[in-house]
Amino acid sequence: MKMITTTDELAAFCDAVQTHPYVTVDTEFLRERTYYSKLCLVQLAMPGEGENTAVLVDPLADGIDLEPLYTLFRTETLVKVFHAARQDLEIFWIDAKVFPKPLFDTQIAAMVCGFGEQVGYETLVRKIVKRGVDKTPRFTDWSRRPLSPAQQTYALADVTHLRKIYEHLSAELTRTGRSGWVQEELPLLTDPATYDVDPRSAWRRVKTRAHSPEFLAVVRELAAFRERYARDRNIPRNRVFKDESLVELASTKPKSLSDLGQSRLLLREARKGPIADGILVAVAAGVACKPEEQPQPDRSREKLRVNPVLADLLRVLLKTKTESAGVAAKLIASSADLDAIAAGVRDVPALTGWRYEVFGADALRLCNGDIAMAANGQAVRIVEL
Repeated sequence: MKMITTTDELAAFCDAVQTHPYVTVDTEFLRERTYYSKLCLVQLAMPGEGENTAVLVDPLADGIDLEPLYTLFRTETLVKVFHAARQDLEIFWIDAKVFPKPLFDTQIAAMVCGFGEQVGYETLVRKIVKRGVDKTPRFTDWSRRPLSPAQQTYALADVTHLRKIYEHLSAELTRTGRSGWVQEELPLLTDPATYDVDPRSAWRRVKTRAHSPEFLAVVRELAAFRERYARDRNIPRNRVFKDESLVELASTKPKSLSDLGQSRLLLREARKGPIADGILVAVAAGVACKPEEQPQPDRSREKLRVNPVLADLLRVLLKTKTESAGVAAKLIASSADLDAIAAGVRDVPALTGWRYEVFGADALRLCNGDIAMAANGQAVRIVEL
């Protein structure tokens, strides 16, 4: 197998790929000890057979420049194929501000083609390629060199098997006329806002039972401090302080180092030095926040008058329609979306685009009393009224 360690070798392979309709891509990275993912390996494969059709690219090699790869990503005549692309795309966006276009995500395509919800790569290899995958090297340290033969074999299989998976799913989407369904799902993956975290919005990821604006103001300031501190030093957020510590601090509102010392959950390293100073400043800023500037919890759906019977009927309808269409129910609507529809909300994804075609149209007809459902043996059928 070919290990690319120089820019010239990478450029030569990327030039060869240009003559083909697609290239499969995967990465190996580490994130346990850093804020940003550390790219350790890039795997590439073009259509065909033989050792020269697939390579491993070592981004840690001295002097290598990944620009030939990024040029390939910008080539719009070549489809870039990933499986569960989000983390891979984040790496490339943070590193070079580039998204591979056009993009094909086999996980999304598999959900559209009836392989279940968030189907794993190993499942697709087993069902489509009819091969097994040795998962043993998955959790090894990909930053260590040299890579073992087992690591290299495992990594290369991620893109060689992906060729057959892509060709199978692409043909199935063409046969069923669902290629557009997959395309509707991709803009979120190639939106910079998906990966560029605003420290002032980081509080929205913190789970807490209390939702008063005064409390959330302190949560917001603490989360923003943690985000900036972790990002600037490239360390994991939890190395600064964990979510449960953040919630405790927002509740106790410490005013001094002595107060911080009373915390039950705060790491010892966070009770002194720059982290402790940052915590005290953040808490003070949150406490002093003016009422009109305090974050407001989203209670829009708390006031919904959900018809529980209609919500249950919508769940049955969703299951019936998705089983008939061979598409993952989770891709169309969440439980919260169904409750919202049952309460009269119409601004939900399930009522737009291809989801409307599969489920939304009949969901509205059910809400309007135009159809009913009846059991027919083991199946459920729609009855026109």
